Amino acid sequence: MKKIIDPWGSGLLEDYGRIVKDFGLELFNPDLFPNPNRLMRRGVVFAGRDLEIISNCIKEKKKFYVLSGIMPSYEKIHLGNKMVVENIRYFQEHGAVSYVLVADLEAAATRGVSLEEAQKTALDFHIPAYVALGLDIKKTNFYFQSENKEVMNRAYEFAKKITLNEFKAIYGSAEPGKIMSAVVQVADILFPQFKERMPGIIPVGVDQDPHIRLTRDIVNRMKKKGFFLPSGLYHKYAPSLNGTLKMSKSNPESCIELPEDIQQVCRKIKKAKTGGRDTLEEHRKLGAKIEEDMVFELLKQHLVEDDEELDKIYMEYKSGKMTSGEIKDIACEKMAKFMNDFVKKTEKARKQTDKLKFIRFK
Repeated sequence: MKKIIDPWGSGLLEDYGRIVKDFGLELFNPDLFPNPNRLMRRGVVFAGRDLEIISNCIKEKKKFYVLSGIMPSYEKIHLGNKMVVENIRYFQEHGAVSYVLVADLEAAATRGVSLEEAQKTALDFHIPAYVALGLDIKKTNFYFQSENKEVMNRAYEFAKKITLNEFKAIYGSAEPGKIMSAVVQVADILFPQFKERMPGIIPVGVDQDPHIRLTRDIVNRMKKKGFFLPSGLYHKYAPSLNGTLKMSKSNPESCIELPEDIQQVCRKIKKAKTGGRDTLEEHRKLGAKIEEDMVFELLKQHLVEDDEELDKIYMEYKSGKMTSGEIKDIACEKMAKFMNDFVKKTEKARKQTDKLKFIRFK
């Protein structure tokens, strides 16, 4: 059976350990990085590629970059985007030169969104939303994919370095739009190195690893160009509230979007899969099966920053002192605060788009 991770699909990956083994990833070690963030220290960031070179850049104060992209095809984002932003922010705070590209060309090629619509959506919603989630606009260089002619030119050059069969081996299929999007992403990933060669890290969900693998394959075939191999940092999926591995818009009752009406979100949380026992008596006696509890996972990944507070919830729930209804109440309360803050900060950031640092191309 072919082992394919599809960055454009919504298929579920069953076993993170198997992913690490099958795709040659390195397990993430939070000790590599100073003051690891919540996602790093709680195992939500679980793997990467060439992480030590980035660790050394931070420790030795050497120049490196962090890069990510915005897919402006829909005026909502999800908790996976939140994790990406939090990891960009971490590297911003530790000296990285930061780039966020608006993938308007990819949105046109794979989602049927016009360039004008994609750019408007990015400015009206996506970039303000990323700022609301913690992106530092003072430290971030933005650009529109369609305006970066150097990326376009290099994409054609890079396309010569991979065969159709190799592309299919990475992505599973090779439609023209997919090929164009992928080689342009290779150029985007390497764009900060066009003027100055330096290490770079790309924080993404593991479903985006094919783009990083393709980039690394091409760099290895162009050694004379002197590009650094891009490093990857991979977080787990935000799990679906029904207990499956990944939240997906195809199952709206188990997916939380940003923004979303808080009453609707709480209704979803109340229906979420928990580790509570069948009866209260049994629950008090045996405690929760916390490894099966999606509400606790929501708290762990997104809603409780303080480790001591999370430990207290864990111990009380695991022992049976706290019920599944009570943990859902905690999640609803914290989600309401988070969602209200997100909406307010997005509105504020929308009024600051004139302060964005967009790279202008000749």
